[in-house]
Amino acid sequence: MRKANRRTFLRGLGGAVLALPCLESISVASSIRPAARRMAHFYVPIGVVRRGFFPGESDHVIPKGNLGNVMKSLGEQDPNFGITQLDELTPTMQPLQGIKEKVTLITGMDRTFQQGTDVHAQCASCYLSSAPPHTVRGSAWPLDRTLDHIVADQISANTPFSTLEFSCNSHRDNKESVYFDNISWYGTGHLAPSIRDPRKMYQRLFSTSDINRYREVTSLVLEDAHSLKRELGYSDRQKFSEYFDSLRAIEKQISRLEKMKSELALVDFDEPAEAYLPRGQYIRLMGDLMVVALQTGLTNVATFMVGPERWDTPYQFEGLFDKPRSHHQMSHNQTNMIDDLLKIDLFHMEQYAYLVNKMDQIKESDGTSLLDNTLFTYGSGLGDGSTHQYNDLPIIMAGGGNRVKSGLHVNMPEGTPLANLWLTQARLMGLGIERFADSTGTIDPLMP
Repeated sequence: MRKANRRTFLRGLGGAVLALPCLESISVASSIRPAARRMAHFYVPIGVVRRGFFPGESDHVIPKGNLGNVMKSLGEQDPNFGITQLDELTPTMQPLQGIKEKVTLITGMDRTFQQGTDVHAQCASCYLSSAPPHTVRGSAWPLDRTLDHIVADQISANTPFSTLEFSCNSHRDNKESVYFDNISWYGTGHLAPSIRDPRKMYQRLFSTSDINRYREVTSLVLEDAHSLKRELGYSDRQKFSEYFDSLRAIEKQISRLEKMKSELALVDFDEPAEAYLPRGQYIRLMGDLMVVALQTGLTNVATFMVGPERWDTPYQFEGLFDKPRSHHQMSHNQTNMIDDLLKIDLFHMEQYAYLVNKMDQIKESDGTSLLDNTLFTYGSGLGDGSTHQYNDLPIIMAGGGNRVKSGLHVNMPEGTPLANLWLTQARLMGLGIERFADSTGTIDPLMP
């Protein structure tokens, strides 16, 4: 048996370099290239209050079971499908009023649910995967490689970070499993852990002090691995090939970071203070970090969780309530908490609108905006938090420029898999895949 040595214990590093975006004033006109395509997902936990979010449901009682239909707002159109202009926004969507021509409301999307496992855990962890029920071995959930990683395999090949995972869960208690607090997965059972602390995310993105040490670490590991590989049988060597691939990916990441360091200057973004931040400031700071990572080319793919599913630990929603509140507990008392829940939904939409506007104001070297080149999707794995309704989900898609039809309300026929939207987004990002998860086709009204 091989003995452990100094290489057994390696410090985890998050070093990266922060680079400026491409600037028109220093670009050579003939060398300007089209801006990179990006994709980001903004996830809201525990669903929404339907009467505040969905058109035509303002007078509805709390939906019973997996029901809910928005077709009353679509007049005499086909009862299973409709496309209208997104003219009058519902109360929860009001923060998008100034940019409604750049967003599309998508309703009627159903998420796969596998009976016998927790609803909240599924609606978070399976939101971006939704494999057909009972097709994934070794998992109680229909959880497979998520959309962000499949897309990143193609569009983030030259970025330092293939994907970045942001979470605004400020709680330090671990009362729920990772399935409640992560929507990004490399594959079944292989979590892409999100970063919750703005300082840690800043250091991962912007620190320049650890790159050489990071390279030394990977060199040492590769040296040991090559030595060990000669002692293995055929089957174990196959497993080690996957290990080598992971290490080579780290080496490529380091090389890309070093290249950016040598070519580009430091962005003016101060390191976050190690102090308590009000909830809205905390979410926006994490959002600012996500936007600058997309803007500068540190990554082309990101996921952003506003909060975890089902955790009963209260949040202090400054400006909304005078004491901490549990979003999950409130959702199961919707009859008495309706006004307060609507405040939380509006608060979350304000954070999304803030980021959409921020992306829209960032100009790229080819004259387009960051929003033009980003598919930025708001969504939740529940259509209604009070009844655990996992169909007719609240979905809004912003950005995409001329590649996407915007300013619409697209209501899909009952039973349309959410995976149809993810397949559509994969196609819009340039992937030629024929199917994703349990998809049955694309959402053609989104295509130009």
